[in-house]
Amino acid sequence: MTIHPTAIIEDGAKIADGVEIGAYCVIGAEVNLGKNVVLKSHVVIEGRTSIGEGSIIYPFASLGTSPQDLKFDGEKSILEIGKNNVIREYVTMNPGTKTGVMRTVVGDNNLFMMSSHIAHDCVIGSNVIMANNATLGGHVKVGDYAILGGLCAVHQFARIGSYAIIGGMSGVESDVIPFGRVKGDRAYLAGLNLIGLERRGFSKDKIRNLQRAFNQLFADEGTMEQRIESVSMDFANDDAINLIIEFAREKTKFPLCQPPQKK
Repeated sequence: MTIHPTAIIEDGAKIADGVEIGAYCVIGAEVNLGKNVVLKSHVVIEGRTSIGEGSIIYPFASLGTSPQDLKFDGEKSILEIGKNNVIREYVTMNPGTKTGVMRTVVGDNNLFMMSSHIAHDCVIGSNVIMANNATLGGHVKVGDYAILGGLCAVHQFARIGSYAIIGGMSGVESDVIPFGRVKGDRAYLAGLNLIGLERRGFSKDKIRNLQRAFNQLFADEGTMEQRIESVSMDFANDDAINLIIEFAREKTKFPLCQPPQKK
């Protein structure tokens, strides 16, 4: 391992082989850094925070400090960050709280651009991209391969489905289905993330099926529950569409984000 002489590492911190700790970093006593983690400089990591191997953290990132929640009472909660994450300048991530699940969890192979924020009790999948200043309120869930545009803000307890894309500067106040594309200052569902699906290797037939299911799910006829049941029967053997159905059936605090109403 390589540790700059100006770095401060408290007794008890676990530092694996191959770790590089740059100038003026501060590492708390309960921090666990996996193999080949790189801290560029001026990184602060506190609390019960673990960072998986191969992750790279850029200057002025702050990880594991107390949640920005007035109900937080010093409970020994956790921030768990997976492997091969890139965490850019000024990113902040907070641990969980006793009113949540006592841990914030971040998967593998994610990119968190400058000043993005992950609040307490969030659960982030893998291969996620959060652009500059994207912000998650507490208890938010983000699925694999989701992309959150710059300056977007996601309301606490909302869910972002896998492969969804959130437009820049959008305020998300409801659940976004997997493969969905939302935009607007108060986000509305603008369709499917077609470009993202193509980039991820979904076949044209798969995409056409998803489009048909989307049109059926958000049609004008019947209730949402009736349309969910109809889509689940018509596309029972399509794994991607089943992902949407499972997401839609889960009972949460918010309704599904909807397309704009037709005039």
